[in-house]
Amino acid sequence: MDLTTSFQNHVPQDVLARYQFAETRNAAAIFAATNRHAFDQLLTVLRNFQLKSSDLLNPGGQESDLAARMNRAFREHGWREARVDTLIQLSLQRTPLAAAGEVRLDPIITETRNEGYKVDNFRDRIALDVEWNAKDGNLDRDIGAYRSLYDAALIDVGVLITRTLDLRDLGRHLALEAGMPPEQARRILNTTTTTNREKLLPRLTRGDAGGCPILAVFICPETYVSD
Repeated sequence: MDLTTSFQNHVPQDVLARYQFAETRNAAAIFAATNRHAFDQLLTVLRNFQLKSSDLLNPGGQESDLAARMNRAFREHGWREARVDTLIQLSLQRTPLAAAGEVRLDPIITETRNEGYKVDNFRDRIALDVEWNAKDGNLDRDIGAYRSLYDAALIDVGVLITRTLDLRDLGRHLALEAGMPPEQARRILNTTTTTNREKLLPRLTRGDAGGCPILAVFICPETYVSD
C-alpha cells in the first residue's frame, strides 16, 4: 500500500516543522473534513507539547511521563479512554409442528461476550493512541483495534503518536552533557523492538489496517525544547 501525503496540505507549517508524519488513505484530509473540531484539538495538543530531557533520559514504558502528559492533554479537550466489547446473541427458532400439537415457537437463545480492547483516546469517531516507548507489539494491537472499529463503522480515522528512532542520538548527547557515563549513555533508547517510526511504517504499507485511514505522528529531534 502506498503512503499518501494529504497531511502536507492540512497540517500547518509550524506543526510540520516540529513533527514527522505519515498516513494511509489520505487520513489527514478525511480527519479534517469529517471532524474539524477534533482535528484542531489534535493540532493544539501537538503545538503545546514539549519533549523534555527527562523524556529521553528516562523513557519509561507504555505509560511513561510523556505518554501520561499527552493523554492528559487530550482528556482536557474532552477525549476519553474507551473499550469496545463484543456481544453476540444467537437465537435458534424451532418451527412448531402442527401435527404434533405444537402451536408456538420455542426459541433457544445463547450469548457470547468477548471483552474487547482499549483505546487511549476516543472522540467523535476518532481513535488515538500514544505509544512512546512500549513494546512494538502494541502497534499490532492498536492497528487491529482501529481496523475492527472501522469495519464496524464506529470510527473514520485512527491516529497513532510515537517517535522516530533517531531520538537515540539526541538522548545520548543529552546524557553525556548531563555527566552520564558513556556506557550508560549508549543504552539510551537502545532497544529497537519498541514502538517507533521504523516499526510502524512496514505495518502501514503492508495494509495491516485494512480500509481504515491511519494518521501517524512522530515525535522527533525537532520536537525537543531545551529545559
